[in-house]
Amino acid sequence: MRPPQVLLLGFALLILAGTALLSLPAATSGGQRPDFLTSLFTATSAVCVTGLVVVDTGTYWSPFGQAVILLLIQIGGLGFMTAGTLFALLLGKRIGLRERLIMREALNQIDLGGVVRLAKYILLFTLVVESAAAAVLTLRWSADFGWPAALWRGVFHAVSAFNNAGLDIMGGFRSMMDYVADPWVNLGITVPIILGGLGFAVVADVQAKRRWGRLSLHTKIVLLTTLALLAGGFLAILALEWSRTLRDLPLGGKLLAAYFQAVVPRTAGFNTLDIAGLRSATQFLMIILMFIGASPGSTGGGIKTTTFYLLVLVAWCQSRGRGGVEAFRRRIPQDQADRALTVFLMGVGLVCGVTMLLLITEGADFLPTLFEVTSAFGTVGLSMGLTTELSPWGRLLIIFTMYTGRLGPLTVAFALAERRRKVYVRHPEEKLMIG
Repeated sequence: MRPPQVLLLGFALLILAGTALLSLPAATSGGQRPDFLTSLFTATSAVCVTGLVVVDTGTYWSPFGQAVILLLIQIGGLGFMTAGTLFALLLGKRIGLRERLIMREALNQIDLGGVVRLAKYILLFTLVVESAAAAVLTLRWSADFGWPAALWRGVFHAVSAFNNAGLDIMGGFRSMMDYVADPWVNLGITVPIILGGLGFAVVADVQAKRRWGRLSLHTKIVLLTTLALLAGGFLAILALEWSRTLRDLPLGGKLLAAYFQAVVPRTAGFNTLDIAGLRSATQFLMIILMFIGASPGSTGGGIKTTTFYLLVLVAWCQSRGRGGVEAFRRRIPQDQADRALTVFLMGVGLVCGVTMLLLITEGADFLPTLFEVTSAFGTVGLSMGLTTELSPWGRLLIIFTMYTGRLGPLTVAFALAERRRKVYVRHPEEKLMIG
């Protein structure tokens, strides 16, 4: 089996294992056995770090069920190969070439060298960020829920935030809406989301080199694109919702709410505002942000920031009459531009295709349906309220979309395609009329 096929099978087996555990009566708060589709949907959402749910996580699942979901989020966010490698290293086992190849595919790395060292760094970085976020959230919620409940909530939401999952146990499908103007909760959730969405290689590069001029091209593009998307999203949401959903909030609350909702479409489905109550323009903006998603090698989904940047760069260079694609005095290989276009078109095709099928099976309005599908593809978890109303066919379609979105359309295509064969015949070239 090739690395993409191993990843495909590994995530599928992890989802099935989670489904089996969540199907136990002990996993629900009422002690009843949940139906298979509910367990499968929840396990897929947790493993694919999406956050869409058909039942309320905080009230439907027991502490045992919530612990299973938390474990699935952690393994799914880090990647099962990374988690397996770290476990093998703890046992003193040697990591072979085959495992390194699979890890390179899972972490979306270009070079094979250093993947084990990166895996060790991932473990340390994850522990530090999640522990710090859990401490902040626990201290804040200790006055509201008491120390034991606050500690569990702090740990659960810190792990869910860092892994860009968006699953919460606050109850009532309200996510963080009760803390819309609370700076500690806002920062305790959004900072881990941003750090988890940058990509582990980017964080390691920044920590190792510490100077802009020494950073790799990949790191520079990720940081600039992330900053531009966050700033643009913040300003747009603030302007669009100032006199609507933000109307009754004080100035500080308005700024925090706009900031929070600009961060979470980057593949973490928490919310402090009612998503269904936003303007249609704001909802469509969030669809765009969800489709772009986080960065390669991170815990998030979407077509990735580098893909978006490269597509814009190609269009800019072509419009300027340049023969190649260049950024920061570096020439980007043509095959990477082709790969970016392929990822974009496959993502658009998947979202459009599933949206069309859901419009047939569910009979819902277009915008909520498109929002739901894009949220599943980008492994975000935000919803306008359609998730809980899905039919069995609708649930299966969203499960497939979450699974494909977590792995990436191109990885799925490579896994299902035949091995590449060398082409010995090249046909004559003929130009087309474009535009």
